Amino acid sequence: MRFALASGLLLCVLCGSAQSQTAASTAPHPANATTLPVVSVSGVQPGPGLWKISKDGHVMWVLGTLSPLPEKMQWQSRDLAQVIAHAQVILQSPKVTLKVNTGFFGKLFLLPSAYSARKNDDGKTLQQVLPAELYARWLPLKQNYIGDDRGIERWRPIFAAQELYKKALKGNGLSGSGGIPTVIDGLAKQYGVTQQPTDYQLVIDKPRDALKAFKSSGLDDVGCFGRTLDAIEKDMSTMTQRANAWATGDLATLRQLPDSHRRDACIAAIAGAGFAQQLGIDDVPARLQAVWLATARTALQNNTQSFAVLPMDELLSPTGYVSTLKAEGYTVQSPDEAEDDGAAPAGSAARPAEISPSH
Repeated sequence: MRFALASGLLLCVLCGSAQSQTAASTAPHPANATTLPVVSVSGVQPGPGLWKISKDGHVMWVLGTLSPLPEKMQWQSRDLAQVIAHAQVILQSPKVTLKVNTGFFGKLFLLPSAYSARKNDDGKTLQQVLPAELYARWLPLKQNYIGDDRGIERWRPIFAAQELYKKALKGNGLSGSGGIPTVIDGLAKQYGVTQQPTDYQLVIDKPRDALKAFKSSGLDDVGCFGRTLDAIEKDMSTMTQRANAWATGDLATLRQLPDSHRRDACIAAIAGAGFAQQLGIDDVPARLQAVWLATARTALQNNTQSFAVLPMDELLSPTGYVSTLKAEGYTVQSPDEAEDDGAAPAGSAARPAEISPSH
């Protein structure tokens, strides 16, 4: 049984554990990223083309997802409906799930402890635990995106940063998922295709001990907090450009624009803390990759056509999931390469079903 509260405590490990840096993330930051006003696209958009992985006559079509995406976009992929209609299985996007070994009443008793773990030690405020320069930057951003919320002033920096980031995305017309899961779920039900999870399940045998370890870990999350402020102040235009590029199917721009390093800083803060080694979550990304690769190999072996969802980073990275399959002898084609070869998803000439995500 999934335990959302524990998931929240480990949020910064889990929210990025399926993603590696893209090859483009080392590119220089655009000089005008802080001054260029960018408006997120809206209306019906085609999204990116599908990647093709094949071996011995078996094909897996892969959709690369991105976060954030334009909130008011209505996504209607040209090929997706036909691919899913002809697929025998859908591999869901890789993610970590938590299993907490305690009963219902045990979960209830954990609530106060979990709530307190979100707060700074000894009731300290952000002003007391942050460098003065960072706190001065926090105040106007908090006022702009969160408003007059005194309670958040006592949160640990990593949790305050995550809340500010979510509010900032919404304030800039962006959405965490863009409604992509809703579209895929709808098509899977429409065509009766089984969805296969690719989760790595993290088991917490002693949740009370886990909470104690988290609260006493001496978590150094100031770097995560500062990088989040950087992302909101300087990278929002770039994030919007990336979101627009995904929506319009502009793969070249996605390759060129750097991703924010906010996620990396927050993951490092968690993974580097003592409790991460104690709970066995310091190597979750590698475990998650192993689960997805094993599931993908099985799907490619047992099905003539399958469909998968992966973070775009894993498609573009030279060390990502798909590059690993390529090194193992699978043929991998990006959307532009597939078009050049005349390869198209089965039945793509037919009109796809019109399904738009709801927000």
